[in-house]
Order: sequence, then structure tokens, then C-alpha cells
Amino acid sequence: MIDAATVRKCEDAAKRIRRHILDMTYKAGNAGAHLGGSLSMVELLACLYSGCIRFRPEEPDWNERDRVILSKGHAALALYPAMVEAGIIREEELDTFKKDGSRLGGHPSLNGLQGIEFASGSLGQGLSLGVGTCLALQRNNNSKPRVFVFLGDGECDEGSVWEAAASASHYGLDQLVAVVDMNAIQYDGYTNDILAMDPFESKWKDFGWETFMIDGHNTEEILRAYEHRGDKPLAILAQTIKGKGISFMENNWKYHNTSLNKERYEEALKELEAGI
Repeated sequence: MIDAATVRKCEDAAKRIRRHILDMTYKAGNAGAHLGGSLSMVELLACLYSGCIRFRPEEPDWNERDRVILSKGHAALALYPAMVEAGIIREEELDTFKKDGSRLGGHPSLNGLQGIEFASGSLGQGLSLGVGTCLALQRNNNSKPRVFVFLGDGECDEGSVWEAAASASHYGLDQLVAVVDMNAIQYDGYTNDILAMDPFESKWKDFGWETFMIDGHNTEEILRAYEHRGDKPLAILAQTIKGKGISFMENNWKYHNTSLNKERYEEALKELEAGI
């Protein structure tokens, strides 16, 4: 059941995650970061890590833990603060983002950081990893922990995504959850201009998935979708805004990957603090 306390907890976590995203990008200097697509995923990750994930920070290899695969690896900027909210990593470590010797790279990697199941960054691979993970879990764990795979809508141009989608349905992987961040913008422009995928929801259904089309910034809708368990793999298609929360970044493809100077950082911070 979704209660008011859980909704408020997730909403508060989302506010902190957005602030961390700005701070981490500014401190990264000229190295920059993938701002736009990280800001669009904030509520999706906040609700998972603060609302429903099964994970034991003191026992990171617990066999019944939920697995999270960030196929959209460039959104690590949002993932790391969400992991802080769940107690998986320490907040102070966020200051090391993209620094020499840091465990927090621009994409998640297998370098001793608990909670990272697979390194990612090359798009189109995460859903296949999710399928393989589910098959392995079915052989070794009767409780069938859930496997959450986060993808971008531009990433779904990759044929490997649909091969994995067909496999998941074929093998009846009802513990697999694909969460698609549908912010309508990818690296070099608007997704519909580059490769239109409409009707997007129908494609997932035709591949044998159950679907939820939701507002990806509405905490209650996200939590309800995460709570659902059926007898098919689940695709949560989250309509989001790239750069969400910062007016000059919203729906602006130029903020896909960028750095922030002091003026822009303070302008963005002022908007967040004002609740715009």
C-alpha cells in the first residue's frame, strides 16, 4: 500500500537529489556531466530507492536484493544521489564525482561500489543483461527478486532492446521491470525527428509486455506502477521533461551534456530553492 508518508519521503528525496545533481555538475568543472537526462529521471529513481527497493546496505550481496541496471548509464549523475538516499553510499562521496581515483564515474562501473550490478554506458545493452539476470535468479532463487532496468527513449532505437524484449516475454520473466525515461530528446535532437517510434506503448504490448504509461514526475503514479506485479514482464513508460526543475534546461537538448559556470549554477540553484 502507498501511504502519505512514503509519498512525502520520495518527494523530499527528489528535492535533495536535484540539488546534488547541480552541485556535482558544478564541482566537476570542465569535465561536465549529463544534466538533462539525469534531471528527467529524478522522481523515477527517488521512488525506487526511497520507496520500495529491497536492499541491505550492510549485506550488499544479499541474494534476495532487487537488482538495478542503469542501461541509460549516462544518468549516473542521478543514480548516485539516489543511492545515498537508500544508505548504499555516503553523501560525502558525491564530492568525488568524476575526480581522479573516484568510484563515481560519469557512467557506473564495477570498481568496488556496492549496488552496481553491471557497468554501463554503451546504450542498448541493459535490457539483455536484465533478461540474463532474471533467468539466473529463476534457477537459483525461488523468491524471484525484481530486476529494474532503466532505459532512455532514444536508446530504444537500438535493435538489441527489442531482441531482449522478445526474449523476456518468451521466457515469462514476470520479475523484470523496464522503466523507460521518455523525455523525447536524445543526444542529437528530438527523438521523433531522429527515429519516430510511435505508437510506442503498442510496441511493448505486441512484444508481450504489460505496460503502464505514467507521468514520470508524479510520485504516486510511479509508486503505484512499481507496486504492480503481474504475470508478464512490465514496461513502465514514464513521460518526463528533460532538464526537469530548471526552467532554462527544460526541453533543451543543449543541456544533454554540459558544464555549469558559476552564474548558471547560481541561477539554477535559486530556482530549485524557490520551488519553481
